[in-house]
Amino acid sequence: MILESIVGLSIIVSASLETRPSIDTEPPPPALSVRQRDAALLPLVQRATECILHGIAAGPRELDRARAEEIDGLIVEAMFGCRRQLRAVVNAHDRMYGDGSGEAFVRGPFMDVLPAAVVQQARMRAGAR
Repeated sequence: MILESIVGLSIIVSASLETRPSIDTEPPPPALSVRQRDAALLPLVQRATECILHGIAAGPRELDRARAEEIDGLIVEAMFGCRRQLRAVVNAHDRMYGDGSGEAFVRGPFMDVLPAAVVQQARMRAGAR
């Protein structure tokens, strides 16, 4: 009796855990190499970075005179106005690398290099004036 119950329960559990895609699920995108995915993501990252630079430039403080610790605050302030561009980066990254990877990318590698990119762009723009 117990053996029959265990066998029956294991059949029910394995059937309920089966991971066949539903009819409504989109087919997976074609497999792209890491280089192709990065190339597709680059314009979105550039647009988000440019938006943040524009937001900082529109602010009352001058970036080329800001100290390193002030730059982080300027970036955070400017990011609010760039939600759409940042969301595009997150969504594209999620599609290419898997759910949740976009937030991790923006909070990690993107934010790690953003201050240096902002300073570099500010210097280039100041030199062009």
